[in-house]
Amino acid sequence: MSVLKLKPCCKDYIWGGRRLAEEYGIASDKDILAEAWVLSCHPDGPSVIVNGPDQGKTLTQYIRETGVQALGTHCRRFRDFPILVKFIDAKQNLSVQVHPGNRYALAEEHQYGKTEMWYVMDAGPSAFLYYGFKREVSKEEFARRIQEDTLLEVLNAVPVQKGDVLFIEAGTIHAIGAGILIAEIQQNSNVTYRVYDYGRVGKDGKKRDLHIEKALAVTNRVPILRSGRSYPHVADCDYFTVDRLNLDGSVLRKVEGSVGEESFVSILILNGSGTIVCGGESVSYRKGDSFFLPAGSGAYTVEGSCDALITSIRDKGNMVRAGIDIGGRYTKVGLVDEEQRFLAYRELPFDPASPPEKAVRDAGSMVLALLAENRIDLDLCANAGVGVAGIVEDGVVKYSNNIGWKNVPVAALLAEQLPIPIHVANNADCAVLGEMAAGAAKGCQDVLLLTVGRGVGSGLVHNGQLYDGAEFGHMVTEEDGRSCSCGRCGCLEAYVSVTALRKETKEKLGTPMEWEELWSAAQAGNETAGKLAEAYIRRLSTGVVNLVNILHPQMVVIGGNLAAYGETWLEPLKESVRNKSFGGKHSSMPEVRAGLLGRKAGTLGAANLV
Repeated sequence: MSVLKLKPCCKDYIWGGRRLAEEYGIASDKDILAEAWVLSCHPDGPSVIVNGPDQGKTLTQYIRETGVQALGTHCRRFRDFPILVKFIDAKQNLSVQVHPGNRYALAEEHQYGKTEMWYVMDAGPSAFLYYGFKREVSKEEFARRIQEDTLLEVLNAVPVQKGDVLFIEAGTIHAIGAGILIAEIQQNSNVTYRVYDYGRVGKDGKKRDLHIEKALAVTNRVPILRSGRSYPHVADCDYFTVDRLNLDGSVLRKVEGSVGEESFVSILILNGSGTIVCGGESVSYRKGDSFFLPAGSGAYTVEGSCDALITSIRDKGNMVRAGIDIGGRYTKVGLVDEEQRFLAYRELPFDPASPPEKAVRDAGSMVLALLAENRIDLDLCANAGVGVAGIVEDGVVKYSNNIGWKNVPVAALLAEQLPIPIHVANNADCAVLGEMAAGAAKGCQDVLLLTVGRGVGSGLVHNGQLYDGAEFGHMVTEEDGRSCSCGRCGCLEAYVSVTALRKETKEKLGTPMEWEELWSAAQAGNETAGKLAEAYIRRLSTGVVNLVNILHPQMVVIGGNLAAYGETWLEPLKESVRNKSFGGKHSSMPEVRAGLLGRKAGTLGAANLV
């Protein structure tokens, strides 16, 4: 079904009237019909599909079952469904209120902030609304006037008539006046801070709450200038683009459009009647109807006579992405631009003994700090990716033997701080993506990566597709060999990880060493160190040759701590691959390289998770 007709969720706030039921045919059993949420995936009131095979499902259910591709590629930067569309019937004055921006709303309310637009569908002859301040006011004056009930004296009263449009950015104080009927398109949020309410009482007989401290924190206290910056659109911002459609039924009876893979389309009928045709389906419309056309629906036509608002989501350029790599000795956090360059990078000590929740929240706090330090608004951060050693499923680290985590809901924890899409993967998977994006494997489509650190992680990309969850470090290379942290014996990790090397060198040389120290000792003539170095390269080569024989990658990349010392181990490893891989010189051998990105590989790759 390409044209989904929606039944709204109805709200009976005390200031509302009955026009939406009487004039727009919106069914409601409530005595007051103040708002109709005609396109909504918000948990406080989702819309319901009323036609086709998905009839009876909420729009939220439909998108969950169909997949996020129904929203379009331009919506990938949103964690939740991006907009909420509603009709508002203000029989009485609405409260004077303000909405927070994303950063504040996330911290305080755990949901998006709210930027919105109003399209005036009807207004009485003397109707007006409040829109910002007449003049700049101090925070102290703002607070005093709220307490003294003199706030209205400094608010900007704007007369309105049918067809007027106002864009209300988060932080703008505002109020809809009595006798106004509005179509509102907004961010998908239900956060409002009330600062003045005419002394009214709610259904419980008590005065409705005010939210003074929060309003003081988020309100822009300078005058707001109306502008035509959205031309030729009715409204255009990072959250929604709105266009007006007018068919007079005679000279102009039909218009054609197209719903591409980039964005869904919302059609809100303000007046008139006719049909919408898309994908061979024809659906009739009338005043008050709301329709959702999933991304990729293709060509559509609207025919008849109507006033309508058409909403879509446009692309947003110059976005940054956050990458987080948790584990080993450090948690690495970075901001990456569209050219795969780090705009900011920071490392935090990682303590596997501390609660996992703390490590995740510390990483989220660092993302916010880096954005603030670089004066990058949260709205310009498209997504956050997280790499963690271990088995990852649906944003949860199910098991990590190296850092001791079990069933840690990383995505959910991070979502409490960042209102953006969050993706979680194994950190070696992230490392291979990083080396492919801007490192040793740039331009390759078939890459095997082994990252040597506290453990031995592995990442595999075949034909440009990430093979999720490869754990080649836990293949047995020596039967009945050393015990591994995974519980088995003889794993590659038990011989070539930094942990294993430090343990073996302590046993045989009296001092725990990493590769560069062992190599230096061998070069200085220490016979035992020389034998240990040879054995280390032989064991690493055995693992790599086994994988080459099985996978036939275009390139093998060795990353992690070992990569920085490629001049000492790289040539012997290449020689082993050439001489011991199946087919030898008669076969196409993969190129073997040391990773170029060092400890930043996983962070860059995490930022590229989609």
